[in-house]
Amino acid sequence: MPSTRTSEPEEYSNGAGHSWHVRSLEELQEELDAGLEGLTGDQAVDRLDRYGPNELRKSGGVSAWNLLWVQFKDVLILILLIAAGLSVLSGHGVEAAAIGAIAAFTVVLGFIQEYRSEKAIEALREMAAPGATVIREGQEQEIPAREVVPGDILLLRTGDKVPADARLIEVVNLQVVEAALTGESLPVEKETGRLENPDLPLGDRTNMVYSGTSVSYGRGKALAVATGMATEFGRIARMLETVDTERTPLQKNLDRVGRILAWVALGVVIAVVGIGVLRGQDLIEMAIFGIALAVAVVPEALPAVVTISLALGARRLVRRNALVRRLPVVETLGSTTVICSDKTGTLTRNEMTVRHLLVGEREILVTGTGYRPEGAFRFEGKDIEPDSALKSLLRAGSLASDAHLEQKEEGREHWIVNGDPTEGALVVAAAKAGLEKNELESDYPRKDEIPFSSEAKRMTTFHDGPEGQIAFSKGAPEIILNACQRRWIQEEEVALDDETRKEILRTARGMAEQGLRVLAASCKANAGKNDVEQGMTFLGLFGLIDPPRSEAREAIKTCRLAGIRPVMMTGDHPLTARAVAQDLDLLQDGRLLEGADLEKLSDDDLAAQVREIECYARVSPQHKLRVVEALQKNGESVAMTGDGVNDAPALKKADIGIAMAITGTDVTREAADMTLTDDNFASIVAAVEEGRGIFSNIKKYLMYLLSSNLAEIGLIGTAALAGLPMPLTALQILYLNLATDGLPALALAVDPAEPDLMKRQPREPGEGVFTGPVIFLMSVAGFWIMAVGLTLFLWARKSGHSAEEAMTMTFVCLVLIEFFNAYNFRSDRHSVLRRPFANGWLNLAVAWEILLLGLIVYVPFLQRIFNTYALTLVDWLFLAGLAFSISPVLELAKWVVRRRMVET
Repeated sequence: MPSTRTSEPEEYSNGAGHSWHVRSLEELQEELDAGLEGLTGDQAVDRLDRYGPNELRKSGGVSAWNLLWVQFKDVLILILLIAAGLSVLSGHGVEAAAIGAIAAFTVVLGFIQEYRSEKAIEALREMAAPGATVIREGQEQEIPAREVVPGDILLLRTGDKVPADARLIEVVNLQVVEAALTGESLPVEKETGRLENPDLPLGDRTNMVYSGTSVSYGRGKALAVATGMATEFGRIARMLETVDTERTPLQKNLDRVGRILAWVALGVVIAVVGIGVLRGQDLIEMAIFGIALAVAVVPEALPAVVTISLALGARRLVRRNALVRRLPVVETLGSTTVICSDKTGTLTRNEMTVRHLLVGEREILVTGTGYRPEGAFRFEGKDIEPDSALKSLLRAGSLASDAHLEQKEEGREHWIVNGDPTEGALVVAAAKAGLEKNELESDYPRKDEIPFSSEAKRMTTFHDGPEGQIAFSKGAPEIILNACQRRWIQEEEVALDDETRKEILRTARGMAEQGLRVLAASCKANAGKNDVEQGMTFLGLFGLIDPPRSEAREAIKTCRLAGIRPVMMTGDHPLTARAVAQDLDLLQDGRLLEGADLEKLSDDDLAAQVREIECYARVSPQHKLRVVEALQKNGESVAMTGDGVNDAPALKKADIGIAMAITGTDVTREAADMTLTDDNFASIVAAVEEGRGIFSNIKKYLMYLLSSNLAEIGLIGTAALAGLPMPLTALQILYLNLATDGLPALALAVDPAEPDLMKRQPREPGEGVFTGPVIFLMSVAGFWIMAVGLTLFLWARKSGHSAEEAMTMTFVCLVLIEFFNAYNFRSDRHSVLRRPFANGWLNLAVAWEILLLGLIVYVPFLQRIFNTYALTLVDWLFLAGLAFSISPVLELAKWVVRRRMVET
């Protein structure tokens, strides 16, 4: 082995100077010091020690203690702990316990959710690695894939997972599924010849196989050139380490709110204590009062409300086929402006399907999608019964295939294809016409075959049939046509002339331009292996495609209504990408950009053009990452979906990365924030709705709580500045803050989503909770509550009520007005009369608080603690009327907001 080799994986990376596909096999064998007889045992041991195991490096997991510690770094948690400490020092043990309980609940709930998510990711990461078949010392050996080293000779067979990046030495009809790496949905035919272009994208390097891909057909032999982190999979995993993730919009908003409230609380304490001391009041008494006001400023339940909202949203998402890794990312979806989606399996079913047929002079549409053998045949818009010509075509396609259709789970109608997906589509199409594969093989037992090869580009099988021996061929249209002298038309064979051949090829090209994969089929009676190159009868064409998901089409419509721009990014051929995008109505007025053209654009040029591009084809991992960065540079909030390792860097860079559970890889799931358990684009839209609902509920809570708290501060501050007696005691203020604000606020966290939530434009990515309309509504509510409370207190004192009676009336009125306030802030734009009691939890919370309020007013023990007295029925009716006044005031304010929204 050359001494210049190092253990750094970059030495073996395609992206770091080694274009393995353009070198001759002799050059590679010399460079890797490897022969076709394989490595010796000593060489293998030495290289394993030198280059390390053939596995991806595992990132260090997050310990439970670190997860717990992170919970205490939240600004609002710190404020709560400080408030609890101050309450203890001031002798208010009950208040301290209540605040501490809220903080503890929030910390524990956040810890449990993130700890479970980490364990789930770890379980995915520890899935067993496959084995590998190698030649060492001239002998075939089975070894663990982690022991494969550069220079090993790999043997590849149908069903094998490729254990390392390798240059092909021999191929026999070898086809490899590379979707996880390149995004190409169809198997790639492989060859051994040296390629000329060093800049070919991975999907076009047909003389290479890559770690993590799988063999779908044929067999081959290859020279391992890169293992572990030096493979294309490893190179992408290493890119993840350089991609920084940012805090979610919700985290940034709440951090900002926490800092503002912390300063406000400090200012309130200083102002109240200072004014009181200047007026000659007791310093200790004013300090306690100041602490009570400071606690009133801080929304103690905010962390609990946020955590509960996110946890419940995450739970609902599980029922809607989405698993979140971190709670805050649920809300991030609510601010999404662009969804960049992979094609295969997400927007499409990842199940090849025959869509069009050419039989004689008829172009027939085949309905039904996926592997379920249900569908109809339509000609000129009408369903037709399969005639003999159509059945002959379908029979040929099914019999000249090795795939089989299987019902996997009885009762659930789950169908799978064993074998090549393209051949499986032909088998399914035949089954739709009542031609079951098992029955066909019984009626036409296969006696011999000429396997598909990349050179011949067709497969021929020989059968004994009811009328004698018959050969069926399927393959590339031009190859099949060259072997045909006749064709079926109108239930009979007729001569095939040159003009008809050209017309058939034009039809095949038209199908290909629609993104269909086109195959032709033919047959010949009494044919042997040596006479199928001519004299065949042309039966027709198959046009196949991986069909779009029907629910994805509706989800895309919903995205557009919600102001979200869907974008497709795929490694597939541009024709296929365009056909699927147009079928889904995803490609409208925008452009389709190929990876090769994207490569020529500078970052600035890409950022300038990215808003016009709705579909990307033949893109690499670097391209996807650049697109995400360009969108973010334009201020977009980007959700990125994907299943392959090639998607992982872009997933990590996106504002929210969404991986696939069914087809996704470990690296992808680790990089993502959320995993779709059904790999369905429609589930993303459901997650967006949940995210918007969560942010809306948090906004409702903040509007309700802060408007109430502002009213309390304004009431006390105005009284202090005016030299009036305090309208409330310190304990009454704390009760207002902890009790009346607490349960109704928590109930708002589970408020039902507003019906028009997904018809609104997404908020700006940098936009916080406190927009102009929100501040306006909070200010109106806060001012009115303050004015009602202060006016009531002054009136009570002037009308002869004692200080205790005036305080009780003010206290009860404020409690009631905050209940009405909670109902009003169930929406910042719709009337309170629109489904006023739809939130059952809020109804229960208010009923409970009214019961507690009655106990405080009438139980002698509590009267002494809270400094209250028993109110009369007339008092209650009077105070309830004053409290209700907040509703028409806020109705008017909402009308103003709606009018401004219409004008802008």
